[in-house]
Amino acid sequence: MSVSTAISLTKRSDALALWHRVTLETVISNGPDLSARQLAILMSVYLENTSHTVKSLSEKLNVTKAVISRGLDTLTKYGFVRRAPDPSDRRSVIVTRTSGGILYLQRFADIIQSEVRLDDSARAAA
Repeated sequence: MSVSTAISLTKRSDALALWHRVTLETVISNGPDLSARQLAILMSVYLENTSHTVKSLSEKLNVTKAVISRGLDTLTKYGFVRRAPDPSDRRSVIVTRTSGGILYLQRFADIIQSEVRLDDSARAAA
C-alpha cells in the first residue's frame, strides 16, 4: 500500500468508499456472494496458519458452533473449504483449505488491490 493510500484511508469516508467498491465488485462478479460472516470464516481458515476446528472458529468469531456449521455448509458447497473428522477426537471437525478457496481469495485480493490503485491514481491526478 502506498503512503498516500495509508494516509487517505485514515478518513472514515475514504475507507468506507473503498470497502463499498470492493463489496460492490464482489457482488456483481460471477462468483459466489458470501456474507460477511462466511468471508470472516474463510479468511480465518486461510490467513491464520493454525489448525481450525468448528469449536476454534466459533470461539474466535464469538458465535455458536451452529453458526459456524451453517457458514461452513455454504463454503463447502462452493468448494472453498473441506471438513473432516479429527482422527484424534472423532467428536471434533477439522476445517481445511482447498484450491477453490485459495483461488477465490486471490481474486478477492486482486479486487482490493485494483481499488486501492484506482484511489492512488485519482489522488495523483488531483
